[in-house]
Amino acid sequence: MDSARNIAHKLVSLPSGRRAKWVILAFWLILIAVAAPLAGSLTDAQQNDAKNWLPGNAESTQVLELQKQFRESGLLPALVVYERSGGLTSADRTKAASDVASFHKVATLGGPVIGPKPSKDAAALQTIVPLKVNSADGWSKIGKTIDGLSGIASSGAPGLRAYVAGPAGTAADSAKAFDGIDSTLLYTTLVVIIALLLLTYRSPTLWLLPLISVGAALTAAQALIYLLAKHAGLVVNAQSAGILTVLVLGAGTDYALLLVARYREELRRHADRHEAMALALHRAAPAIIASGATVSLGMLCLVVADLNSTQGLGPVAAIGVAVGLLAMVTLLPALLVIMGRWVFWPVKPAVGSTEPTEHGVWAKVGQAIARRPRTVWLVTAGVLAIGALGLVGVKADILQNKEAFVSVPTSIRGEEALAHHFPSGAGDPIIVIGKAESAEQLRKTFGDARGITEVAKPVIKGKYVYLEGTSVAPPDSKAAADTVDRLRAAVHKISEADAQVGGGTAIRLDTQTAVVHDKKLVIPLVLLVVFIILALLLRALVAPLVLIATVVLSFGAALGVSNLVFEHVFHFAHMDSSLPLFVFVFLVALGIDYNIFLMTRVREEAKCVGPRRGALIGLAATGGVITSAGLVLAGTFAALGSLPLVFFAELGFAVAFGVLLDTIIVRGVLVTALNLDLGRWMWWPGRLHRRSDSDSTPQADGIPKPPTPVSVGTLDPTGT
Repeated sequence: MDSARNIAHKLVSLPSGRRAKWVILAFWLILIAVAAPLAGSLTDAQQNDAKNWLPGNAESTQVLELQKQFRESGLLPALVVYERSGGLTSADRTKAASDVASFHKVATLGGPVIGPKPSKDAAALQTIVPLKVNSADGWSKIGKTIDGLSGIASSGAPGLRAYVAGPAGTAADSAKAFDGIDSTLLYTTLVVIIALLLLTYRSPTLWLLPLISVGAALTAAQALIYLLAKHAGLVVNAQSAGILTVLVLGAGTDYALLLVARYREELRRHADRHEAMALALHRAAPAIIASGATVSLGMLCLVVADLNSTQGLGPVAAIGVAVGLLAMVTLLPALLVIMGRWVFWPVKPAVGSTEPTEHGVWAKVGQAIARRPRTVWLVTAGVLAIGALGLVGVKADILQNKEAFVSVPTSIRGEEALAHHFPSGAGDPIIVIGKAESAEQLRKTFGDARGITEVAKPVIKGKYVYLEGTSVAPPDSKAAADTVDRLRAAVHKISEADAQVGGGTAIRLDTQTAVVHDKKLVIPLVLLVVFIILALLLRALVAPLVLIATVVLSFGAALGVSNLVFEHVFHFAHMDSSLPLFVFVFLVALGIDYNIFLMTRVREEAKCVGPRRGALIGLAATGGVITSAGLVLAGTFAALGSLPLVFFAELGFAVAFGVLLDTIIVRGVLVTALNLDLGRWMWWPGRLHRRSDSDSTPQADGIPKPPTPVSVGTLDPTGT
């Protein structure tokens, strides 16, 4: 055992070696040179077609596969709508008819153009243009195709309004929203990180080293994910790629802040920077590694989700955090040691200088909490519980097309025109596929279903029959979803028809069902994983339970307050159905990060001065770095608000607010108060539980200094 610990200590201290630091730097330089071209190709590996977002076993997903027998895969209808206030003129109708010939020249046309079809009120015309959208590059080109259709249709006489709507129009607006997501998020996040690092370090040079390290980590992570997507079947889409950028830069910078803070402490005690880094790594690396492992394993819990987009995010995020962790415990220490003390200019940590955290803000906060810890944690928990009341009556549902964008894109105005003049479900039909011998019975059942206005003529190919029907209600509405439910119940009763119902409405319904299932499965799994890691790290059972309870309470308060902000400040329609799960996973995993930063330091100090005094020293030593880390992570997630999609705006705000709440209130106040109130019982049944609290009362003149660390040369193999 001693030999294993000695080897582990040497490995952790490797980046501080006088020669090893140069080897590590060379390794990362070579890695970045190889990885950069691959990282730049990650966008090409994204799979943004419908089936890669849907639940793999859902009925609508199976219909997508079956309908390939009846029409070319990847077809999306674009609905070109013409309208004029006061009614269309004969010139308008002639214009719409002549546009059909132009539409037939579109390079990505996937079938015959249908229309123009007049509305019953004779005030609008509708032309259906089927477009071929392949999964390789179709999503990156669909915006230009729709712009071309819009340019043709909009060239009529003044007063004639033309819109391109339908599934293809919505897809184009979504593609535009995601276009440049990587660069937009990257540059926005980097600006936030640079500003916060400058504010934290107040040094014109030090901020460069964490930034270089997280940049290298992101490049390496993107390259590895690209290779896995190309050769191992890993599914990556625009959503997971965007979250990867935020998570690697945010979490990586957090780990950098913790390491730099500990390194600066040791530089005040040791003249040799190599020795200082060796000790900093020995003491900070366990917390950093445990934090990274917790986030990675928490993200991996998403692989059990039904929804393919959620399932794919798990390994993408886990890989990103793991690579970020590797960079922070290898490349960053090597860079810091190579640069020397001058990189901290203008406030270089001189040997023997006072550690500012001993009498800083968080030291004073700890002294204030120590006077009445039970009152403090009861009041704090009560305030957080009140915040969670914002979830009462919350509506979390799939955002309709018109609700999904921060602004109103062209496709949504087209949908409004369609709904005003045509049956709401026109252009996005409900699809039924079943056995060919049941064609007539399926057609009758389909046509008789409440909420269906018309059913097209059945198409039979081989063993199957294909039917399309138009919904009375808009395809993304609750009424249309109810129609799909009724229709499924009806066609499933037809013996030996083996009928399944799909289409856009069914896809949204199945997505909502999968989201509910995923929340019930993933949330308990994440809590179990986090509990096991904390129990192993802290060698206690009470502390992990208490810490998880505080994180869950923080999550409830963050989501409750966010829900009120979405409704009354941002005026969003409602919370997206998948938001609670995403916010939970991020806040619990990242919130436990800060718990680990705090509690590993508390445990380290408690061994020397007792649980209560250890709690105060731990808060004083880590309060500042945890707050800085929280600001960085909140800022990076807030960068998601730069995207014109409601889901990302909601996710960015909720996680950013939750992280700030967690770092300042929960970690700094609630957990410290619980530490002080529970004392040695926080560490039951570990060894610290058996330590007397008699020497843990805070000194009248403030918090005692941390114990003087031993030098590397006298450090025994066990690390004690």
